[in-house]
Amino acid sequence: MAIVELKVPSPGESITEVTIARWVKQTGDVVEKDEVLAEIDSDKATLTLNAEESGKIEVLAAEGDTVKVGQIVVKIDTSFKPEAKVEVVETKKEEVKVEAKKETTSSAISEKAPSSTSYATGTPSPSAAKIMAENNIKSSQLNGTGKDGRITKQDVLAALSNGLPTAVEVLSNSWKGGRDKDSQKMTALRKTVAKRLVAVKNETAMLTTFNEVDMSGIYAVRAKYKEAFTKKYGTNIGFMSFFTKAVTEALYHFPAVNAMINGEEIIYHKYCDIGIAVSAPKGLMVPILRNAEQMSLAQIEAGIKELAIKARDGKLTIPEMEGGTFTITNGGVFGSMMSTPIINPPQSAILGMHNVVERPMAVNGQVVIRPMMYVALSYDHRIIDGRESVGFLVKVKEMLEDPSRMLFGGKQPEEVLLGL
Repeated sequence: MAIVELKVPSPGESITEVTIARWVKQTGDVVEKDEVLAEIDSDKATLTLNAEESGKIEVLAAEGDTVKVGQIVVKIDTSFKPEAKVEVVETKKEEVKVEAKKETTSSAISEKAPSSTSYATGTPSPSAAKIMAENNIKSSQLNGTGKDGRITKQDVLAALSNGLPTAVEVLSNSWKGGRDKDSQKMTALRKTVAKRLVAVKNETAMLTTFNEVDMSGIYAVRAKYKEAFTKKYGTNIGFMSFFTKAVTEALYHFPAVNAMINGEEIIYHKYCDIGIAVSAPKGLMVPILRNAEQMSLAQIEAGIKELAIKARDGKLTIPEMEGGTFTITNGGVFGSMMSTPIINPPQSAILGMHNVVERPMAVNGQVVIRPMMYVALSYDHRIIDGRESVGFLVKVKEMLEDPSRMLFGGKQPEEVLLGL
């Protein structure tokens, strides 16, 4: 009998322990090689534990346990082999049934098949309609047994007796009363996020400045080229690619916003690794777009889509979230109108996007309705002064309101032509 011991893999440097989030397989299960046995939470990401060999497993740690990297958590008895999968082969129909079918075909052709639906299908009788209205029941919730599928009074009463919600239940408050409590252990990821956010408040001189952006220019570009863009690149053109591109150009003009403090030194980055904050089932994730300053809008959209899918499925790796020189977070997708985002350390600034709201604006002495978005820049005042923070946000605003500026380093084409 050969026993294979599975140890907890290392999610990355400096991580010494992880949490068993969920066992996919249990003691006594016979598994195949490379089959997923468990999901493991670390401070930064979720990873899976896979079987190295086929056999019967013995689980040595419970869900929720905190275990050391390198600790043995599963044993596999390789003397047990998974049962061979039996291929189901459909047998031929007996010739007698085939002949019987042939005999009935001629008579069936002459008969007109009754229609499965008619005008009466799903229509309640007057008495049934009255009860349905009183209990807020829709026709789509019932199967009519009357003539031609009509819903009868008995159909409604039978559905109510089987647990269909009544009007009182539908209209009642979601709180059902009681004094119950539910205590749940914080995940390793949530504990790490909590510690980092508190550290930012305590260790940085964080300040937030605001501005507003007229999104009419971006709306016009998207409306004009949306179909052509999707047809060529296979992805939609969203706001995030415009904001990412505008941010990378603005960081070139204000390098302090792209820098960070390391002890008594300031490190200035000559590239833009942009973190995109993503809400995932496990919590907030910030995957990184490397060298975003060299990407086109299509490449940015494709990169964000890929990272968002990985975050949703819990497949982001540690290297995909390490580093980053600047972060963008979009609270607008949840309806946020204005917020003060918290810096993602050790970075020095973060840009917060919000929802777009049509508001009356004064344009050339006239009041017009424009789609407006508030933007917020939170920054570390130890390294970024007011001039850099306000100037950076104004530069982002200018390029978003006139997207052609993104092609010329934040300047208008005429300025480039005149050498200004």
